[in-house]
Amino acid sequence: MKLKVKREELLRPLQIVNSVIERRQTLPILANALLRIGNGSITLVGTDLEVEMVVSAALANGGDGEATLPARKLLDICRTLPENAEITLETEGDQVKLNSGRSRFRLSTLPVSDYPSLEDMAVQKSVEVTEGNLKRLIERTHFAMAQQDVRYYLNGLMMEFADGRIRAVATDGHRLALNECEARVSGGEMQQIIVPRKGVVELQRLLEDSDGVVKLEVGTNHLRVKVRDVSMTSKLIDGRFPEYERVLPAQCNKHLIVDRDLLRDALTRTSILSNEKYRGVRFNIDDGILRAQAHNPEQEEAEEEIEVEYEGAAIEIGFNAGYVLDALNAVVTEKIKMELSDPNSSCLILPHEEAMISKYVVMPMRL
Repeated sequence: MKLKVKREELLRPLQIVNSVIERRQTLPILANALLRIGNGSITLVGTDLEVEMVVSAALANGGDGEATLPARKLLDICRTLPENAEITLETEGDQVKLNSGRSRFRLSTLPVSDYPSLEDMAVQKSVEVTEGNLKRLIERTHFAMAQQDVRYYLNGLMMEFADGRIRAVATDGHRLALNECEARVSGGEMQQIIVPRKGVVELQRLLEDSDGVVKLEVGTNHLRVKVRDVSMTSKLIDGRFPEYERVLPAQCNKHLIVDRDLLRDALTRTSILSNEKYRGVRFNIDDGILRAQAHNPEQEEAEEEIEVEYEGAAIEIGFNAGYVLDALNAVVTEKIKMELSDPNSSCLILPHEEAMISKYVVMPMRL
């Protein structure tokens, strides 16, 4: 294999595939990226056996061949070379020579036949969605995923595909985030999949706020997402997601409307003096006033008072400030609604006015 390429043509694909390659690998081959040239294009592949990233680009000086190269070292070399530098790669036995100007490198390779590939998937459902909508869908829900929970099905983002929409739901058992957007869905009945945290993080990193179309292909055990010149394949979590609709509060007799930024700033300041472990903040709501109060084991206290539109009897309820702040940061409207019933029941946070459906549930705390 012999390849001549501009530094910039190799740098971006290397940055993308390196995002899925872990620094510490159990298999040496997983520290390498597969480089393949042919038919006037260059393709780079990186995987950790859970997520596979494939990046393709047109190649002016084409050839044929393939090799596996140490991904991190190759990326570091490309980063430190001058802009617009021309790079020559040539295989020689079990090594690759890399030349650029007066720079010379020799990198070890491993057999291409040993490089793992996620199995070919039989596509059960095909979905097309605007890139910007998919990006916002993930941004508004991913924060509620569990981390290393023994209930493994919570350690990911549930995506539900139905006629004309995608719905995303995440929960860690203490709070829940739900959002949905329009999409073209083909392939039969409603289907739910659970994308693991690593896949969600990598997908979020790839997406931009554009009007371009992203294609999602759903298989039995995998999800493949095609964004511009990148194809990302992620394994799915094999499990049944909880019946999330039963968690959504249905009958709330207390309704509050408040300026989002006003509440967020007040809660941020109050939580400074909350217990560092539990981050509990008490809400006292009555007669158009919300008082947010916090204290900690050092006997320090904080109180903020803001005006709200409120319907219902007075209520005192405690929340984890971090959970409420995450929901407020995900809502983009000027005002938000909070639906409450009693101090022992979950609170529902909604955008006051928004085309996209967003719902956030936060369980109360005993303070």
